[in-house]
Amino acid sequence: MVEAQRLFRQSLRVLLERERDIAAVVEATDGREAYRLAMEHKPNIVLLDVDMPDLDVESATSLIHRHLPTTRVLLLARYDEDSRIVAAMQAGAFGYILKDTDCTDFLRILRATVRGEHILSPVTPEHFVHTVPGAVRHTHENNNIQFSNLTDREREILTCAAAGRSNKEIADQLCVSIDTVKTHLHHIYQKLFVNGRVEAILTYLKAQ
Repeated sequence: MVEAQRLFRQSLRVLLERERDIAAVVEATDGREAYRLAMEHKPNIVLLDVDMPDLDVESATSLIHRHLPTTRVLLLARYDEDSRIVAAMQAGAFGYILKDTDCTDFLRILRATVRGEHILSPVTPEHFVHTVPGAVRHTHENNNIQFSNLTDREREILTCAAAGRSNKEIADQLCVSIDTVKTHLHHIYQKLFVNGRVEAILTYLKAQ
């Protein structure tokens, strides 16, 4: 468990200690320490905050994934617009959880991760994705992603999102409201048969 904020880290430990089938083996405060302790203890799951000092989340994820392929990295993030989530997912992270997820869903996601159920969109059980590590879900029979039904504006917004821009930054660049950006994103998710921003971006990047 890697979290720079002591209170949040200790709160997670208290939560996990109540569960009979889950144990917090060790705590770390930064990415470099996370990698060192992961190599020493070889846990089943590493909970990795996307906002860490010393070693960024993409580099820490890459090191853990490369040297401990059976250890699953689960990201902790404040919001799913964070471009670091996508970078860490491409580096081998297994899934992510938003920090405003309630305790019940948090524990459900941990258990799903142990079972090998990927989480590309957080919180709700119907967002669990059964696939191979690092992949995205494809619902077309031949696994070819069809972008032809996206409008020019939707393609533009998806490209901006894939470049790491937040909704506000996209709105400012395109001279539209944030609500308009959110509406377009919702339509993009529906047309690409994905559950959220991270999965849409990963799908887009995979198709390039």
